[in-house]
Amino acid sequence: MNYCPNTKDTPTTVFSFLFICLMIIMCLWILKPFIIGFIWAGMVVIATWPLLLKIQNILWKQRSLAVLVMVLLLILVCIIPIILLIKSLIENSSLLITWLSSNHLHAPELLWLKTIPIIGCKFYLYYDHLIHSSGVTLLSQVQPYIIRTTRFVFTQAEHLGFFMIHLGVMLAFSILLYWHGEKMGNTIRQFAFRLASHDGDAIVRLAMHTIRAVALGVVVTACMQGLLGGIGLGIVGIPFSTILTVLIILSCLVQIGPLVILIPAIIWLYWTGDNNSGTLLLIWSGIVCTLETLLRSILISKGADLPMILILAGVIGGLLSFGMIGLFIGPVVLAVSYQFILAWIHDISLPSHKL
Repeated sequence: MNYCPNTKDTPTTVFSFLFICLMIIMCLWILKPFIIGFIWAGMVVIATWPLLLKIQNILWKQRSLAVLVMVLLLILVCIIPIILLIKSLIENSSLLITWLSSNHLHAPELLWLKTIPIIGCKFYLYYDHLIHSSGVTLLSQVQPYIIRTTRFVFTQAEHLGFFMIHLGVMLAFSILLYWHGEKMGNTIRQFAFRLASHDGDAIVRLAMHTIRAVALGVVVTACMQGLLGGIGLGIVGIPFSTILTVLIILSCLVQIGPLVILIPAIIWLYWTGDNNSGTLLLIWSGIVCTLETLLRSILISKGADLPMILILAGVIGGLLSFGMIGLFIGPVVLAVSYQFILAWIHDISLPSHKL
């Protein structure tokens, strides 16, 4: 005898819902090591898909050659700068250790503490006792901070290791998405259409447009400004130019701009008497800032004029939540959510009467 379940059978509905939730949780738990890398790869592929199609048309419409070129570009843009940064950090840390071991480090006297009324003499006597007590008292005072600093350094090293793993996963998934991009896109659109009909398909297209706009207008702009600023710093011979390049990229991501790094470098060059290099870096900084204005205007013309606080929150929140990967994922996720909310709000017409 065939059993036809009643559509109003509440226990059946509840158990079906629990089973579906259990399967979703198990799938997410299994795929947990690959989720961030896959999301990152999806954002990269969506942002660079038009470039892939152009390269494919140039290379005799061969998808394999176009995918190979795109992977080489991703390696050139993502992996090589990180390797150079790690190499620079190791070299600079060795110089720092050599300087510290050469007995050039001396505690300042801080005689100006005596000039502070009422409490100045007490602070100076306490400080003088710390620096002249054979280091035992000073070590006991700073030991908790040394432990915290060491823990922070090891945590950041762990984040860097996970970042490299996610970077490798991103490259692997990018190859698959580049190769089967049309098929994956149609599957996602069919799934969205199955959930919300034409509105679901419109949401998918809105998400793709927003991801592409944010990636090109925020992330790519920041990376280009950082690389150009780093080239200028390297040409004029500024020390630690690799680390300063990374700082320029971070400052551009949080919408502060490259001048917060470039202006002190220009002042330092003029201060040291290298006027030619200072003038050259000044002109180069103007070119970099002009590029920012140009790309920003192109972004606005494409309808992706996002609030600065949204981008800032995405960069900082993403960095704190996901590490270095969050610099790229955070702004994109918030921007997509912001566009979804705006589309949902504008879909409702206001009443005719005024408030």
